[in-house]
Amino acid sequence: MSVEVVAILDKSCVGYGANFGLQTEAHLVGNQYSLISSSGFWAQLAFCFGFTAFLIVRVPTRILMSICILCWGTTMIGLAFSKSFGPLLANLQRSVLIQPSAVITASWYRRHEQPLRIAMWYGTNGVVSMLGSLLAWLLSFIVSPVLYVYQILFLTVGLATVISAPARFLTPQERLWGVERLRNNNTGVETKEIRWNQVLECLISPAVWMFFTITVCVAVGAAVTNAFGPLIIGGFGFDARQTILLNIPFGFVQAAVCVVGCILAARFGYKGLVIVAFMLPCVLGAGLLYGLGRTAKYRGGLLFGYYCIAFLFGCLPLIFSWLAANTSGHTKKSTRNIAVYAGSAVGNIVGPLLFNSNQAPEYHTGLATVLGIFVACGILSLALTLAFWMMNKRKEKQRVTNGKPAKLVDSSMHRVYQAAFDDAVTEGYRLGDQAFSDLTDVQNDE
Repeated sequence: MSVEVVAILDKSCVGYGANFGLQTEAHLVGNQYSLISSSGFWAQLAFCFGFTAFLIVRVPTRILMSICILCWGTTMIGLAFSKSFGPLLANLQRSVLIQPSAVITASWYRRHEQPLRIAMWYGTNGVVSMLGSLLAWLLSFIVSPVLYVYQILFLTVGLATVISAPARFLTPQERLWGVERLRNNNTGVETKEIRWNQVLECLISPAVWMFFTITVCVAVGAAVTNAFGPLIIGGFGFDARQTILLNIPFGFVQAAVCVVGCILAARFGYKGLVIVAFMLPCVLGAGLLYGLGRTAKYRGGLLFGYYCIAFLFGCLPLIFSWLAANTSGHTKKSTRNIAVYAGSAVGNIVGPLLFNSNQAPEYHTGLATVLGIFVACGILSLALTLAFWMMNKRKEKQRVTNGKPAKLVDSSMHRVYQAAFDDAVTEGYRLGDQAFSDLTDVQNDE
């Protein structure tokens, strides 16, 4: 969990730095700040479908995580000594970081457990918003003849990231127990062999591309709040220290909706509908920010609108757990992860570029575009829910054709763990025999 905290804190630092004079002290003009905010994802997108996919399949997660996080922290330290556009733009090196949450959760937790675990991972976005805002506020009181406030912030966070890099995972015996618990998932287990047929199956899957597009939409909004959130609040008429403290409630809402989303998904079983519900306050919030003037009498409504956008972050754990629960075959899952990372990279590139410093403090063009993207995200999530419902109906017919019952007991969604073979014999068929065959969700009729 501490690894995820520093990874997310790194991405938020640019926004905190902008609140304390990054643009002025680094002499940034026009859309240079937007370019810096998005630049860390350019190379990530370029490598997503090649080098990064190869690493995720072939390199043990604990080793890959440690190396990536060490590189990210080292680059953050380098950013602390950047005082102009060119060196700041060089933060492209940060693209080497692969966030661990989705990889670990999909590989080691049952389907019923995945939403809560991923919610805990992504709930750290809210924790980081609160702690990071408080940290930035405290560091702003340091008076240095050598370093600006944003440099002190980058240096502090970079050192913390480097310290968190070493990772340790399960013992050999614990791994065996962990693998057996996954039999009920019927989504396969980790292998080190790249199966190119699974890569192709992933790339031609309409569901994967719908997930990609939904992730782009969510990442656009998340990138805007990370890079421009403090600047948007500052545009309501608050000073720098007031602005950073007013970002703390935003973080609380982030963390709360992650937990609420998980509870709703576990209770009703329809992650897509929960995402649709969460997009409604996002649309309301973006509409208020677009429509209300930047005068003192509208401050309450503007802050309320900004906090409504925090519901967006409750969608992230639902997207990853939804995708993890409906994809099998290790190579396909790894390729699917890369596709979603690519979507996240696209969103994080596009989001800041929608906002230009010359439009401050209203940012009308950017907010109008984000409002439309939120509406599109809700529609796509509803469409994907209907698509999966139809796919499940076809899968039932496929099982009947293969001599199996149409309905199978999905013990992976039981609250309490139950071994796959305890009560799984139905009409001479034992559920779970195909679980470790590295079949894809298309090939496996279970």
